[in-house]
Amino acid sequence: MPENAPIIEARRLTRSFGGFVAVNNVDIQISPGTIHALIGPNGAGKSTLFNLLTKFLSPSSGHIFFKGRDITGMAPADIARLGLVRSFQISSVFPHLSAHENVRVALQAREHETFSFWKSNTCLRRFDDEASALLESVGLSDKAGALASELSYGRKRALELATTLALEPEVLLLDEPMAGMGTEDIGRTADLIRRVGKGRTVLMVEHNLGVVADLSDTITVLRRGEVIAEGSYAEVSANSEVRQAYMGASHV
Repeated sequence: MPENAPIIEARRLTRSFGGFVAVNNVDIQISPGTIHALIGPNGAGKSTLFNLLTKFLSPSSGHIFFKGRDITGMAPADIARLGLVRSFQISSVFPHLSAHENVRVALQAREHETFSFWKSNTCLRRFDDEASALLESVGLSDKAGALASELSYGRKRALELATTLALEPEVLLLDEPMAGMGTEDIGRTADLIRRVGKGRTVLMVEHNLGVVADLSDTITVLRRGEVIAEGSYAEVSANSEVRQAYMGASHV
């Protein structure tokens, strides 16, 4: 990939649902090693665009590229193997497995193994050190033996991030990582995203504008399925179209 080339790029990306155009001829470039946020008022098309870029929706027209490779026709599992791994808005951990076991499942999946309770501990133990290190990286060392169902909502999201990191993503794709969190968990999760994002590219949809302002290098603002502004938080918050889209809210 040429130096300074985008790691993810969309060209004239469009998605229609019947007669409704949710995303309309969007061009977007995600620079490697940055945290890039998609924002916009309700109904702006940001979730649809995110689903297109992560291949959970197919475009009506347009193309998506990863490191210069056209991935428009690829399935989500295939792009995950390329290094684009998505973390979901709703926590997707196994509730009746421990935090350690959840991460070990992800590590086995990375090795293209099926998680098997009947495998010997000796066979599975080779994942233990890496699982412990991943739990430590997200601040869950003290919860390694706890069932996922026993964790607080914020800690479940941290566990989900650990399982995502187990797949060794080059690009982290985060769908509303702060959704449903209290103030304390939001601060902790923002710090976690900043920490694990070092050396990676992060693309996220996020409604919490304080988090977006704090974390993001670049922000793309959508309205009615079209990009109306892009740049730093200072740049987009000063844009008159953005302020109008958010109904003149002083905190934009």
